[in-house]
Amino acid sequence: MVTFLLEVGTEELPASFVSEALEQWRSRIPTSLSEAFLTPDAVEFYGTPRRLAVLIEGLPDRQPDREEEVKGPPAQSAFKNGKPTKAAEGFARSRGVDVADLEIRSTDKGDFVFVQQKIPGRPTAEILTELIPEWIFKLEGKRFMRWGDGDLRFPRPIRWLVTLLDDTVLPITLENGSERCTSDRLSQGHRVLHPRPIRVPKAPDYLACLRAASIEVDPERRKTQIQAQAQEAAKSVGGYASISPELLEEVTQLVEFPTAVVGKFDSKFLELPAEVIITEMESHQRYFPVLKAEDSLELLPYFVTISNGDPQKSDIIAAGNGRVIRARLSDGKYFYDADRKHPLESFLPRLEKVTFQEDLGSVRQKVDRILQIANLIADQLQVSKGDRATIQRAALLCKADLVTQMVGEFPELQGIMGQNYALSSGESPEVATAVFEHYLPRGASDQLPQTLAGQVVGMADRIDTLVGIFSLGMSPTGSSDPFALRRAANAVVNVTWAADLPLNLDQLLQHVVNEFASARSKPSQPATLQTQLQEFFLQRIRTLLQDDQGIDYDLVNAVMGDDSNEKDPEYAERALQDMLDVRDRARFLQTIRQNGGLATIYETVNRASRLAAQGDLNLIERNPKTVIKPKLFQQPSEQAFYDALVKLVPQTEAAQSQRDYQTLVNALAAIAPVVSRFFDGSESVLVMDNNLDIRRNRLNLLGLLRNHARVLADFGAIVKS
Repeated sequence: MVTFLLEVGTEELPASFVSEALEQWRSRIPTSLSEAFLTPDAVEFYGTPRRLAVLIEGLPDRQPDREEEVKGPPAQSAFKNGKPTKAAEGFARSRGVDVADLEIRSTDKGDFVFVQQKIPGRPTAEILTELIPEWIFKLEGKRFMRWGDGDLRFPRPIRWLVTLLDDTVLPITLENGSERCTSDRLSQGHRVLHPRPIRVPKAPDYLACLRAASIEVDPERRKTQIQAQAQEAAKSVGGYASISPELLEEVTQLVEFPTAVVGKFDSKFLELPAEVIITEMESHQRYFPVLKAEDSLELLPYFVTISNGDPQKSDIIAAGNGRVIRARLSDGKYFYDADRKHPLESFLPRLEKVTFQEDLGSVRQKVDRILQIANLIADQLQVSKGDRATIQRAALLCKADLVTQMVGEFPELQGIMGQNYALSSGESPEVATAVFEHYLPRGASDQLPQTLAGQVVGMADRIDTLVGIFSLGMSPTGSSDPFALRRAANAVVNVTWAADLPLNLDQLLQHVVNEFASARSKPSQPATLQTQLQEFFLQRIRTLLQDDQGIDYDLVNAVMGDDSNEKDPEYAERALQDMLDVRDRARFLQTIRQNGGLATIYETVNRASRLAAQGDLNLIERNPKTVIKPKLFQQPSEQAFYDALVKLVPQTEAAQSQRDYQTLVNALAAIAPVVSRFFDGSESVLVMDNNLDIRRNRLNLLGLLRNHARVLADFGAIVKS
């Protein structure tokens, strides 16, 4: 068994690319080894700003010998009168065998020629030499570049290449015009602490050799070191380092030998909102803020930066970083003081000069639309007079901070500064909170708005964006979603579910689409636009039920309806008209599947549904007195089935009105023995009787049972556990 090392040395790579490249290698390299019939004991991936590396342990020194069955041409074209044709000879030649080695075998598509071919394993070194260029140049990412006079593309110029199979260098040459990068056993140490080449004697020595040259090549170890050093540094000034996962990941890929350095800024800047200071530190300077305590939001006038330089010069580094942050915070204080000289409402006219989207007008026009939609939502939710006033005021002011100097400098502070400026302008805390919350959730894992005004204004904002962008024919395609429409729709659904808002989304979309179409000089087709939005939201609901709520795919189909079943739109309509109900039914089905309750009714309902499909009873009718003719009964089981359905009607109505689906399941379980007698035993009947009236009567009995069960779900979509 052998160990292989590949290190690709470069100029400083973008931090995001290091993480992305290693993730791509984690999926690609083991797969390519498997496809080459090579199974290692372990594959480890490493990276720093100046290198990407993979260390593969326990590789066989060559592929195993193997046999491979190869299918050739049809027998009738390979042999004529028992003699091989050119087709047979060509196939044998292409596989490196004699014609005598060919066999004729029967298949579903006729007789074909086959050959059982023995393939000797190739040396591992030979295979790796072919794979290495693919591993390097099939990496994907943004902003690849060319350098020198060649055509090679990579995020940064490749400067060295280490390819060791145990202690042997595999010969690889990367040609880039007049430049050549030839593999060797020489790597490079830290630019400052060890600015000399490193000789790696053999592949297993890689980590030790780099650590001796002040390189920690393992990203996870660097990350752990950064966290520990940052907290220790913050502790030295009586504080706690605030370490966001995103910044930690980025900083980890910015350094090769991390050293935490504490810096200081003037206490007067603590008068700024904490969010301003934190944003400046994290987004612009990659510093970790220092809090008074782990559970505190109060800042100390310190920061922790992670240096990639000489630890002996930490004081100089801290002083330089301090000068930078003081200058940045001075700008922030100027913007903050200048903005607060004016009430937040005074910024509204400036929104008329900010374009939301070329064909959709200014942000000021968007604000007017948000206000209209927020009123529609408030009408549906029947909010109080006081809540409506808060919603209207928050909707009016929700985008005003976009044209402030602070948000112009730090766009990520939108909403945060809006809340701050609203309070300083004398707005109520409820309005100010809603201005901030209407942006929530900002990301996949972010918190949701907690106030009614924040929820309503946020949904109104997103629905306006969805309707407007969809009207321009710019709906998401594949992975392309430049306006983050999927995230916007997800937010509408998640906010509705989290706050248990009784929102009729179908009705709301209809109102908004119609008003939007009538207000435009070139109106789009409202019906088409509404259908597109309905389908888009239905897909988001499906995805969220399955991915976020953890509902099995078949149960999602059962409460949402099958995408391909255009004849049965009931469930899709119900989902949009009552998103709380579709969520609750899905959760309930998942629960009774897990506790066994679903199994007690599954066979009964499914058997009835399959046969009922051969009848013509609509999917809505549930009253047996309307569609059943007792005089046509021939067996006591039919009368018993009918009587049970009559008793089921009020139970189903109560379960539906009160959303007490356990009551419905209990009722369906109670009727199961009656249905069993209908199908089996001495009182069983032939449903498909030759008498068409009797047949229809029996099919209607089954159809009614199916329809009662459909109040909960389409049992035909459920896969038996």
